[in-house]
Amino acid sequence: MRFQTAFGFDMRFPRILSAAAQRKLKAHLQRGGLVAYPTESCYGLGCLPERPAALKRLIRLKKRPQYKGLIVIGDDTGRLLPLLETLPPERQAELAAIWPAPKTFLLRVRPSVSPLLRGKGRSKLAVRVPAHSGARRLCRMLDTPLVSTSCNRAGKRVCKTEREVRRQFGRQVWVVGGQIGKQKTPSQIIDGDTGLRLR
Repeated sequence: MRFQTAFGFDMRFPRILSAAAQRKLKAHLQRGGLVAYPTESCYGLGCLPERPAALKRLIRLKKRPQYKGLIVIGDDTGRLLPLLETLPPERQAELAAIWPAPKTFLLRVRPSVSPLLRGKGRSKLAVRVPAHSGARRLCRMLDTPLVSTSCNRAGKRVCKTEREVRRQFGRQVWVVGGQIGKQKTPSQIIDGDTGLRLR
């Protein structure tokens, strides 16, 4: 993709994009484009979760094994529910009480969700409402959940600044600039059924 821009997102005081900028970014994503944006501990690399062509492009760009699943983020629990098997109201309330947080839960996914997203042969999807106001606002602004994998090629250092994103990926992704959070490590990954921490 020959597109690159930055919007000066700030984690603490994320700016609202102009209507024109929002339309351009939405169109870029609808065409299968990729976006890089700040999250809790590093830049995330994402796309629309229901676009197989975008998922394939992201996996190729990262040189990531296809059997691995991807994380999806949303601005609230409700944004993630269409991807998941029906959750009882009490479970939804539990998650709403935990999020936003750097905690990713593996929850049972709808069969219609692409194996590229959930991982080949897997019945759960990794989801999170991030503890980063800019990332949440981006989902709210775009009115969609977003894939959120670390912004780096396999074996390379994760990108923590806009400059590092541009150095690794050039014009292949649309960059939403801003500050990452203060989290030193990636989000925890917790099995939603057993409560077992996997990362």
